Amino acid sequence: MAKVTQEMVRKAGINLNELVDLLVKNAAAELTTFYYYTILLVNLIDLDGEGIKEIAEVARIEDRNHFEALVPRIYELGGKLPENMVDFHNLSGCPPARLPKDPRDVKSMLSVLVEAERCAVRQYTHICTITSGKDHRTYDLALSILNEEIEHESWFSEFLGEGPSGHFMRRGETSPFVSKFLR
Repeated sequence: MAKVTQEMVRKAGINLNELVDLLVKNAAAELTTFYYYTILLVNLIDLDGEGIKEIAEVARIEDRNHFEALVPRIYELGGKLPENMVDFHNLSGCPPARLPKDPRDVKSMLSVLVEAERCAVRQYTHICTITSGKDHRTYDLALSILNEEIEHESWFSEFLGEGPSGHFMRRGETSPFVSKFLR
């Protein structure tokens, strides 16, 4: 347990329990999104589905990476993950990205994907707001995840025809912002 880390976060005026709670909820959202994206991915079939499979797979793997990057910070701040997976799933900071009723409706599938990313963008923006200038490590981590979540949202929203985002699919690289926390 990083006692000085916790002390410095408290001295900076951050409610440590609230921050840890937010990080745990986001870790739950990342792991459950990884799980639900796996189910969504295997249902992305036919011509329409195949077109978004690669992007959905990148987002899925990066969400797992986000979970893995969050866990050490949770424990550094004196928190822990729930011992029961059902409890962990149910406290997720974002609603589950469940398969739509008609899994062959690619537009509905894309709506599920983009809404999951939008929730994540809101969650990490909130963490950045409360840690900015106060808890540099958590801020850096949340900002790194936020950058990737914004790209995910942009990719999916383009497929929904919401207009160009200016973001391009990354080739051969996953988690370019978060990778420094995975070493």
